[in-house]
Amino acid sequence: MIQRRTFVASLAASAAAGLLTPRVFAAPLARMTGAELRGPIDAVALKTTPGASDFKSGKLQAMIDNAARTNMPLFLPPGTYNISNLTLPDNTRITGVPGASRLVYSGDGHLMNTDKARRIELSGLVLDGGNRWLADYAGGLLQFTGVDEVLIDNCEVTGSRKHALQLERCGGRIERSRISGAAEAGIYSVQSTGLTATGNRVEDCGNGGILIHRWDKAEDGSSVTNNRIARIRANGGGTGQNGNGINVFRADGVTVSGNQITDCAFTAIRANSASNVQISNNQCLRSGETAIYCEFEFVGATISNNLVDGAANGISVTNFDRGGRLASVTGNVIRNLSLTAPYAQDGGFGIGISAEADTLVADNVIENAPLWGLRLGWGQYLRNVVATSNIVRHAGIGCVVSVADGAGSAVISGNLFQEMQQAAIMGFRWDKPASGDLTKGSAQFPQLTIENNRLV
Repeated sequence: MIQRRTFVASLAASAAAGLLTPRVFAAPLARMTGAELRGPIDAVALKTTPGASDFKSGKLQAMIDNAARTNMPLFLPPGTYNISNLTLPDNTRITGVPGASRLVYSGDGHLMNTDKARRIELSGLVLDGGNRWLADYAGGLLQFTGVDEVLIDNCEVTGSRKHALQLERCGGRIERSRISGAAEAGIYSVQSTGLTATGNRVEDCGNGGILIHRWDKAEDGSSVTNNRIARIRANGGGTGQNGNGINVFRADGVTVSGNQITDCAFTAIRANSASNVQISNNQCLRSGETAIYCEFEFVGATISNNLVDGAANGISVTNFDRGGRLASVTGNVIRNLSLTAPYAQDGGFGIGISAEADTLVADNVIENAPLWGLRLGWGQYLRNVVATSNIVRHAGIGCVVSVADGAGSAVISGNLFQEMQQAAIMGFRWDKPASGDLTKGSAQFPQLTIENNRLV
């Protein structure tokens, strides 16, 4: 009995402590209820009437300022809040009821903006742009600049005429949120200070899913993990700058892992001029162009244990002409490639894996590559590529290796080729055949080591 009384007393004490936790409350703007949300501390309720959007925004802005100044969270009960042009000061914490606390942009500028803050936190909110016009100064429906920690959790962001979220020089975490219907990208981060985007759904965006960019090539350290990205269009056109599920540009040290990416107009994961990038354990389905790209001025990339089903090309590690080199491509499964793509390119599409310089291509499985299973080098751009222990099944040619003037060395060993339409291994000068099947002998090309391969 004594133990039971002690336990009950402790529960009562915990409940009382919870009641005394300070919060600022806002009554829904669509239904004015006065100041009934009173407890042991003074509670603040908005007193306004529907239809006066400027007044509503002003009242909510005052509550945000007061809550931040007093280091308290602001709670928005269920309801629709028609607002615009909110400025979030340092230490803003706004929370709502997920799916029920709706902040709807009423137009004439932006929805939320922050410039220079240590910490901004939003959770449990629906942030709806209504596809309304955004001012020229606004890069996104929600815009954060120079914020040490942007923390967005369990929110919905929809209907932006530009980016849904734009972050410049920000760190922090965007997680468990659903972002959809942006005319540009779902998340656009530039000059990140170690941003994490994890567990989000990014869908039906006009030009990109999650973009990690920098103005100048440098260390970035962002992490993009375990997101679901679907139906990314390329309304802006081009040959790859738009239409990508995840795009890393000039940002070094970025990790892209565990994402499920489907139906992108161009690439599921594109790393452009991004050194030390790690791309692993992603599922890439029905990409319009190359499913996974490492291109241009990069040094260092690991691409491992990804699954690609449906694309024009599977994985490309290219542009040695611009300094792109030093990679490992291992343990990937690539299947069901296509000869067609959004534009034409030299050599064509329908290639499983392409690599050019200082790269290991090992332990991959490629099936249904209508042009070539492996492409090693392009013209004179070949140096130190090893292709070993790969399985290539049902391809036009199993492995194409460059033997053009100036091409460097390659090792092709221990690979298994089955159901080749033309040959297992052939030398090419650019896009023209330059040999017969090299599994039968490659003495005319001393820069090549070709051994222990099997054609079934």
